[in-house]
Amino acid sequence: MIGLIVAVSVLAVALGAVAIGAMLAERSQIRESLRRLEGYKVTGARDQEMLETFGARILSPVTGGLLRVVQKRTPAGYTDALRHKLLLAGNPPDMEVDRILIFKVVGIASGLAWVPLVYMGLGFKGVTALFAIAVLWGASFMLPDLSLDRKIEARQKEIARRLPDILDLLVISVEAGLGFEQAIDRTSASVPGPLSDEFRRMLQETRVGASRADALRALDERTEVPELRSFILAMLQADTFGVSISRILRAQADEMRVRRRLAAQELAQKAPIKMLFPLVLCIFPAMFVVVLGPAFISISKNI
Repeated sequence: MIGLIVAVSVLAVALGAVAIGAMLAERSQIRESLRRLEGYKVTGARDQEMLETFGARILSPVTGGLLRVVQKRTPAGYTDALRHKLLLAGNPPDMEVDRILIFKVVGIASGLAWVPLVYMGLGFKGVTALFAIAVLWGASFMLPDLSLDRKIEARQKEIARRLPDILDLLVISVEAGLGFEQAIDRTSASVPGPLSDEFRRMLQETRVGASRADALRALDERTEVPELRSFILAMLQADTFGVSISRILRAQADEMRVRRRLAAQELAQKAPIKMLFPLVLCIFPAMFVVVLGPAFISISKNI
């Protein structure tokens, strides 16, 4: 009975939130349309304030005050590490340092909601309830970090996957007579992706006055991909010792192809180990039931 009441209450709150969100979205659209009208003038401070969105009028002061408190209590090293992670993730638009800190505070405060939900909604008791609360609480707190780490991993994999193809195009462009910067510009325009974006940013840094070596080191700090780091080190050595860039690019392209082949072979060798547990736990029991089941049935009837 208590679980039914909790479910109905949650459903009612959800429906109310959807209705309020739709109403606020409609009002926000009306205000945006009024802003675009030529010659529309606002009279009075209240009318000017009402033109702002609900988040700007209500939520922004609350989150601003909460954010100031959180920033005072957050260690400086953690904030710097979070900024570096956002840089590795490509500074996604839906993730900012302040927003992640707010989400983590909300995750800490969510423990007040997990306790009644586990005890009254799910009906857990004793050690099971404490374990469920700890898991849900920890997941709520770690969810922003896990989401950010997943974005970083996906971006680094995409950079490593695109690097051999871009190196092949760089080799063709340089051997055709283009300079290194012109080859990178042409290749970045032809192959979209995070690696091309980083190369374009490197070109912008060199155009505003940074040296090629400093731009390459900054590229390494923004990506932290081992394959790209080896390419950057080779280019730095080529600039230092005056080695032909086309020869270095050709050697790096061949090396990246070998690395890709070895990575594919490694994944192929891991496949049997990953298939072992589904075979033992799912397929073999069903096969034994189908094969040995009739024999056991006949033996039991004869006995």
